[in-house]
Amino acid sequence: MKSTTIGNVSIEWLGHAGFILRGQKKVIYIDPYAIPDEIGPEDEADIILLTHEHFDHCDPSSIRTVRGSMTTTLIPEKMSLQFKGDARRIIEGDELTGNLAIKGVDIEVVPSYNLNKPNHPRGEGVGYIVELEGIRIYHAGDSDLIPEMAEIHADVVLLPISADFTMSEEEAAEAAISIGPKVAIPMHYGLVEGTDADPLKFKELINAKDPNIDVIIL
Repeated sequence: MKSTTIGNVSIEWLGHAGFILRGQKKVIYIDPYAIPDEIGPEDEADIILLTHEHFDHCDPSSIRTVRGSMTTTLIPEKMSLQFKGDARRIIEGDELTGNLAIKGVDIEVVPSYNLNKPNHPRGEGVGYIVELEGIRIYHAGDSDLIPEMAEIHADVVLLPISADFTMSEEEAAEAAISIGPKVAIPMHYGLVEGTDADPLKFKELINAKDPNIDVIIL
């Protein structure tokens, strides 16, 4: 797996839209999919965040691989998949912070939807802002460039660039520039049919307009 470290947080890309966020004491998976063989029992999730029910974001086999008896899983309210154990239904606008934090991790549930495509209607999926070791990480889910992104405050943004189902490289670059993070990481390309995109184009577009954003291609 390819990874980068920002502060005390390791961000590992599982491919597509899947990531592992590792803090000093917490392991968080977002949209685990096609889990590699190198993942073992020591990589068990403290928290799993699912953005929506499509197979490339909610893969039961991958979830079983990383989910343990003590794992907390956050699931969009309209997802039909049923989970045993600590599984919590969430909707956009939920703020699991302070006394409501999940295992000491602040998590905000934010909008994620398509504007002019039928694949991801509003209310079926979500994005997340995770604050881990003082670093705010935004995972956009399968979203277009939506107005709510202008209100996002994050140090790191994980943005889809595959156009057919999400933002294009140009739109994702615009989103990153609007948010103004320290780091932008492209995702949702290259692994699944219909997700061809050029992360170098995403990087070049951002560098041309805001060289203060560090674009990291994993």
